[in-house]
Amino acid sequence: MIVELFSSAFCGPCRAARAVLGEASRLVPRARVEEVDVAADTSRAEAAGVLSTPTVVVRTEDGTEVFRASGAPTLPQLLAAMGRAS
Repeated sequence: MIVELFSSAFCGPCRAARAVLGEASRLVPRARVEEVDVAADTSRAEAAGVLSTPTVVVRTEDGTEVFRASGAPTLPQLLAAMGRAS
């Protein structure tokens, strides 16, 4: 599964999202976590339909989106989404 965090340098809530993703990846080590700086990679952010930061997207290995959160998700939300992506 792929967990994407779309963030920006001056985003306070992005720090909270990073912490949740860090804990989730510790609990589910097979997850591939990718952080995308929306200012540095605008084309990827646009292609993913990201309108605000942080945005967290969970995808299956084939790229199917199973979860999206605008703002920092809770750990239980993220773990449930990761379970759906397995």
